[in-house]
Amino acid sequence: MEELLVVKNLKKTFKLSKKQQKINKTNELYKVAVNDLSFVAYKGEIYGLLGPNGAGKTTTLRIISTLIKSDEGDAFLDNISVRESPDLIRGRIGFLTSELKLEDFFTPNYLFDYFASLHRVNEEEIKIRKDYLFNKFGIEDFKEVRIKDLSTGMKQKVSLVISIVHNPDVIIFDEPTNGLDVITAKVVTDFLLELRKEGKTIILSTHIFSLVEKLCDRVGIIFDGKMIKEGKLEELTKDMPLEDLFYKLYSERVGE
Repeated sequence: MEELLVVKNLKKTFKLSKKQQKINKTNELYKVAVNDLSFVAYKGEIYGLLGPNGAGKTTTLRIISTLIKSDEGDAFLDNISVRESPDLIRGRIGFLTSELKLEDFFTPNYLFDYFASLHRVNEEEIKIRKDYLFNKFGIEDFKEVRIKDLSTGMKQKVSLVISIVHNPDVIIFDEPTNGLDVITAKVVTDFLLELRKEGKTIILSTHIFSLVEKLCDRVGIIFDGKMIKEGKLEELTKDMPLEDLFYKLYSERVGE
């Protein structure tokens, strides 16, 4: 298999505010969100980062997507450094997160064209991509409706199509089905499988075992910013279900 995304020894530390210290029940001034994390994602596969809330999944994805810089380590897309060439990386990565907030005043039609132009997509390709994606996700009939008047599920679908407006090689999803009704979630998960068939590499973070079992080729289980176990899904689950493995690893870690 062809290596596409290589993550090497990422580390990221954040300074905690007084409020964050209280929430985390700690007097420590700093939190290590990602701690010497490494993994490889191959071309045409879905790689899942599985871990509880606060495990460092989102921070890892934000580093890969060039939204924040790591303190140590690096990630490489086709040997291009995320740290050294963020502009080149952004042109080849799509990133969908629940934190993506679309401006209420604008319409899906306007936002699609706007983000496509930022990625320097030509007008002919914009039309082709828009027709395909808007019809695929049922956005066509709502394309001139302002974001503020759309349902939560429709907003999520608009966010998704905007994140892949430039037809990226690597698509990163942070909790892709959070807040979605079962119908919309099914549309999104089916689309991820279609993207894999097209040869796209997909990285997703989640804490939902069934989503990993349905979608992922390989899985990395992380706790406290560290990679605890990694491998092909069928290898990880040959002796026990994924959920049982997860809690076994968690219990072992808590008992350290």
